[in-house]
Amino acid sequence: MVVLNKIYTRTGDGGDTALSDGTRVPKNALRVEAYGTVDELNATLGMARLHADGTLFDQITRIQNDLFDLGADLAKPDIDKDHEAGYPVLRMIEPQTRRLEDEIDAMTAQVDPLRSFILPGGRALAAHLHLARTVARRAERHAVALQAAEQINPWAVKYLNRVSDWLFAASRIANDLGTSDVLWVPGANR
Repeated sequence: MVVLNKIYTRTGDGGDTALSDGTRVPKNALRVEAYGTVDELNATLGMARLHADGTLFDQITRIQNDLFDLGADLAKPDIDKDHEAGYPVLRMIEPQTRRLEDEIDAMTAQVDPLRSFILPGGRALAAHLHLARTVARRAERHAVALQAAEQINPWAVKYLNRVSDWLFAASRIANDLGTSDVLWVPGANR
């Protein structure tokens, strides 16, 4: 259980921060960039959720919870030492990614296949989901850079890859099952 009885600590005033195991690192470290961008994605989804209802509202809420799990996963280095922690270490697991895939398949079955790329936009919810998708892709790039430098849970990267696909599929659902998608017209303004 997390208890926050004081919001500021002043411990980061020098430009460093603590990972979940207590290790101090610069605030621009690859690991901090990765979980910080996951936090930004979560906040972006919070804005999208303001425009959602029903199933999409519930699914976005669940993904936001998963993103906190993902941030906790990325904030804990030394995956090989999880057994030494003395408590269950929160790591992303395969079923979280598989659930996204099942939902993507269900959403894709409801819309016509695309014959063109689409421009981010349409309905308000769709526009926010497109913005979240681009933040998810940036979070994925940071996680891949971290993965190249340090060992991380491979399901963290897989989840980020899949969540951006989910956000694209959900944007089409939010755009009146794709009928309000704005299609790209190559060279339209030449």
